[in-house]
Amino acid sequence: MSETHQAVERPEGTPPAPSGVDRFFKISERGSTVGREIRGGFATFFTMAYILVLNPIILGSAKDKFGETLDPVQLTTATALVAAVMTVIMGVGGNLPLALAAGLGLNAVVAFQIAPLMSWDDAMGLVVLEGLLICVLVVTGLREAVMHAIPQPLKQAISVGIGLFIAFIGFVDAGFVSRIPDAANTTVPVQLGGTGNLTGWPILVFCLGVLLTVGLLARKVKGAILISIVVMTLVALVINSLADVKSWGLTTPEWPEKLVDAPDFGLLGQFSLFGAFGETTVITVVLLVFTLVLSDFFDTMGTVVGISAEANLLDEEGKVPDLGRVLLIDGAAAVAGGAASSSSATSYIESAAGVGEGARTGFSNLVTGGLFALALFLTPLLTIVPLQAAAPALVAVGFLMMTQVKHIDWDKYEIAIPAFLTIAVMPFTYSITNGIGAGFIAYVVIKAVLGRAKEVHWLLWGTSALFLVYFAIDPIEQILGVK
Repeated sequence: MSETHQAVERPEGTPPAPSGVDRFFKISERGSTVGREIRGGFATFFTMAYILVLNPIILGSAKDKFGETLDPVQLTTATALVAAVMTVIMGVGGNLPLALAAGLGLNAVVAFQIAPLMSWDDAMGLVVLEGLLICVLVVTGLREAVMHAIPQPLKQAISVGIGLFIAFIGFVDAGFVSRIPDAANTTVPVQLGGTGNLTGWPILVFCLGVLLTVGLLARKVKGAILISIVVMTLVALVINSLADVKSWGLTTPEWPEKLVDAPDFGLLGQFSLFGAFGETTVITVVLLVFTLVLSDFFDTMGTVVGISAEANLLDEEGKVPDLGRVLLIDGAAAVAGGAASSSSATSYIESAAGVGEGARTGFSNLVTGGLFALALFLTPLLTIVPLQAAAPALVAVGFLMMTQVKHIDWDKYEIAIPAFLTIAVMPFTYSITNGIGAGFIAYVVIKAVLGRAKEVHWLLWGTSALFLVYFAIDPIEQILGVK
């Protein structure tokens, strides 16, 4: 009797009730496991850890109006701190496998376009203003409304374009593809390797990494991407110790002299919210903030949609779960980045590497954020992964995101042409924002030409008008006399 009753209450093979952590993050509900989330968190970290090296290089190499530079060590600390805190907040508050860190492209705008016009404190103040403005757009519902106004095929095109974009990033970062040094004498802008051929041990590491990654994926091996990153890092360490390798790029795979280094928080709070207005014209300040907002706004939009689609988290209408909170946290990350002088922080498309490992919830962010927190003290150890070992993950994830192209109806030119432009412009201009802008403008123009302008949501008309200003910013500045 007792045994029968026990069998009814807990039949053999019945999984145990989900834990509190599982219920909070909806791990089982989304078809994931704690193991997948952990692997995904590691994969995301290793594919974006380069920002700990690259952001200090970009910001540290620029001078402000007064010839001042930012300290690279302090920049590394600020970059890791903001990434750690905001990634964890996104995981807990947004419950998406979406990591955040200093935005590439945005940091270049700050370093080479904004800082030369004012002090670093003033420049970072504009980044804080940009983040606050984005938060206002979220609170008013405008940012979320714009995302919901986008037709589903265009959202799928954004995801596909991002896939090609990050695959291209992987090829370029690894040195498999490079610019032709004297491009003025040729019509070919890029080439294979550094000289038109694949040469050097680092390229071999990348190529072997790609083959290993795709082979593991084809066999559906759990942890394929992370296994590839770890294995190829070990291979790179061995090669670097035995061979005469002249350059690995930003990160050299060599065992560090010390494992622990104290963080320097000297840049935190070094910003002036309205100081820029005293250094240049109001029109210039407005245009600079507009550029930052537009880039951040649509880079994030594309990234959130792309990652959510790849993780199969979009609902029947193509909407992202808890989108309002996700966008608010992303806006707060921009504020945090400016306040820490590490430039605007934003959602990272490299999070797709974690999704490729099976991450479906914000639990993976706890792992990624924890590793960034460790990087505050263990930067010498955690930055031994060369780009050539991490970049194969981006190529593999590019393939995974590319598969969504099958959902676009290529027989309907009114959506196929905007989708094509969205997909093509992203990698060809090295910008998510540019691709979205090209697709939006083409969509509203084609609808108008077909006499179906009323089918276009008014927010898309307004957004497309802003993109026209964005693309024509140079002649506008000249007409207004700010150049």
